[in-house]
Amino acid sequence: MQGQLPRSMKALIDEVKSSFAHDQKVQTMFENCFSNTYETTIRPQDDGTTFVITGDIPAMWLRDSAAQVRPYLLLAEHDEKMADLIEGVIKKQLSCIIHDPYANAFNEEANGNRYHDDKTEMTPLLWERKYEIDSLCYPIQLSYLFWKSTGRTSQFNEMFREAVAKIIETWKTEQNHEENSSYMFERDNCPTQDTLSHDGKGAPVGYTGMTWSGFRPSDDACQYGYLIPANMFAVVVLKQLKEIAEEVLHDKDLAKTAFELANEIDQGIQNFGKVEHPVYGTIYVYETDGLGNYNLMDDANVPSLLALPYLGYCNAEDPIYQNTRNFILSSENPYYYQGKVAKGIGSPHTPEQYIWHIALAIQGMTALTNEEKEEILELFKNTDANTNFMHEGFHVDEPEKYTRPWFSWANSMFSEFLLSQCHLFVKGSPLEK
Repeated sequence: MQGQLPRSMKALIDEVKSSFAHDQKVQTMFENCFSNTYETTIRPQDDGTTFVITGDIPAMWLRDSAAQVRPYLLLAEHDEKMADLIEGVIKKQLSCIIHDPYANAFNEEANGNRYHDDKTEMTPLLWERKYEIDSLCYPIQLSYLFWKSTGRTSQFNEMFREAVAKIIETWKTEQNHEENSSYMFERDNCPTQDTLSHDGKGAPVGYTGMTWSGFRPSDDACQYGYLIPANMFAVVVLKQLKEIAEEVLHDKDLAKTAFELANEIDQGIQNFGKVEHPVYGTIYVYETDGLGNYNLMDDANVPSLLALPYLGYCNAEDPIYQNTRNFILSSENPYYYQGKVAKGIGSPHTPEQYIWHIALAIQGMTALTNEEKEEILELFKNTDANTNFMHEGFHVDEPEKYTRPWFSWANSMFSEFLLSQCHLFVKGSPLEK
């Protein structure tokens, strides 16, 4: 989409810049980051859909693409062309889900390009087939927020119904992964986090009511199959789907199915997804297997435990969330790093002592105090390595050491954080309240 920025985008950039008239650094960072997705990653297709590459990888992730365009919903409220572009993203995502609900990343065309020759059911359209619950959550969320922002309901067509049926079928199947699922994934000559154990089926799990995930939103394998923040996100979008079914589709059966599945998953979270911590009290675990094992940590990628109010699972004042937040923003979280320049949450996906701008954005948007929000803004300013762009991970002592020079999702998350600082929120998002 190289060329002139849309008038609506220029106007919003100017509005935000005026709110930070005293800070040239923030102005430049926002202008660069907010326009980055539009200028560099969006690929309109001849069929009216929109393909969105993640940045320095030529594939479209269902998760990343939804998060990349989410701040543009503010523009779509009044800009028909931007609304058409985002509706095109939704259409592309839905067609991908119909093609294969277990895949996380897709090619622009069926060219056979792939990240690796993995042992799983590949097709020429798939770039990678790591099954992640959130890959199916994000398109529902984007469709819902698009409706709330624009009033449009044209995205809720037969393709939407077909994709949603696939999503519900997949989540129900994966409630009994051991017995009912045919999904498996193995990769050779790779780190253990890039493949599933037990002949590609993953570590054993017991029935909980939750739905199983092979991989985290980092694309790393789950240690235990019930990924709590991803299941929480599923609960949120199933309730959004219930609202869509009632108010737009007038489909009582779909509303009932979505509501019942949301309750089954949520009951599993409440029964298996919490522990008593000796320091922090009742907290949510990151993963569990329903067999008594659990993983206490948080990862920078969204959905995360830190992001629960952002996703809409609970509000930021919720006592268990606050306990969990205190835990994951401490040295008790094995992926919380603190150095000379910065502190925050990183990921096993990147080297030790590297924290993520995405996690900083989430921390800022879910913070209860202006002091913490201002602290996060200063961290952003001091950790861009003088590029005026965000990165995936950066070193806590030397921010000029970073991974992925072009990562659109991080730029969009920084933009959304800064918009929230100006009290500009996407309609229908929990942060708007």
